Amino acid sequence: MGRMFSQLVAKFAFFPPSPPTYQIKKDDNNGKLKVVSSSSMPAPVADDPSLDVLLIDTKHGNKIVDFYLKNPYARLAVLYSHGTAADLGQLYDLFVQLKVNFRVNLMGYDYSGYGASTGKVAHFDSSRILYFVFSSYLNGGVFANIEAVYQCLQTEYGISQEDLILYGESVGSGPMLHLAAKLPRLRGVVLHRSILSGLSVLCHVKFSFCFDIYQNIKKIQKVKCPVLVIHGTEDDVVNWLQGNGLWKMAREPNEPLWIKGGGHCNLELYPDYIRHLCKFVYQMENTTTSTRLKRIRQSLGLPARSNAISSVTSNGFCKIKLCPKCPKPKCKCCR
Repeated sequence: MGRMFSQLVAKFAFFPPSPPTYQIKKDDNNGKLKVVSSSSMPAPVADDPSLDVLLIDTKHGNKIVDFYLKNPYARLAVLYSHGTAADLGQLYDLFVQLKVNFRVNLMGYDYSGYGASTGKVAHFDSSRILYFVFSSYLNGGVFANIEAVYQCLQTEYGISQEDLILYGESVGSGPMLHLAAKLPRLRGVVLHRSILSGLSVLCHVKFSFCFDIYQNIKKIQKVKCPVLVIHGTEDDVVNWLQGNGLWKMAREPNEPLWIKGGGHCNLELYPDYIRHLCKFVYQMENTTTSTRLKRIRQSLGLPARSNAISSVTSNGFCKIKLCPKCPKPKCKCCR
């Protein structure tokens, strides 16, 4: 029994790199935050002019570090929630690759207790598994982390949800879907080797309990935008059927990518990974405003707008119930 509990913890608990792969400090010249490179981190990150380093306050009183990589040709932004055993220092190279290949602005963040973010990450052993399972908002408040980051994207960079793609990797799919379920006008969602729920990783169940750490099974059904699922067929940590289950339950599933022979930590090395993601991002980029609005109205159960020009009654109101120029019935705007 103890071994089973240890396997559960190892699969979806948060275990940050120790020591962190980077540090931050204020630049004496301009007062801005900058990255201090370490032996495990590439030196160019410290001098990258496209990189903004931010320290954001969460409602739990922690300060979390964010990397915002700017692309002058970007039309969309990506918010990336990473997996359990990495921090921003290790992910910097991947972020640069995604920023360039997808022509997007990209924000990644470290959870409380990761990298240079403040707060503590709870560590568990089999004797504390009940506390682990029943604490849905543990690990310094990972949900509070992503909510604070999204708020920063809005206020500091003017990124609206209509121009945002959420990317959740492994256990990062938990906070990511928590946010996605609350934003009805997102451009898209990417689920990378994601989990159905916390307990499903161990028990292989297709339902969740009220005390489960993550309830992605329920939240995926509230996501009102295209969803891309990426998973390796030989993933021995999170079985690919978990990703397949999320794809089947999505309201608007996109063509998935099942990487044959792919494991849990090497999908980025396959050419199909970049190729398929590029296709998805460009598809989201080229989706017209009218198409997105039509999809949103359908997801909210509203009738589609008519393109026909209606005649007008003697009192100046539209004959049709829904005006072609606005969602209000019997308005005078189409006189």
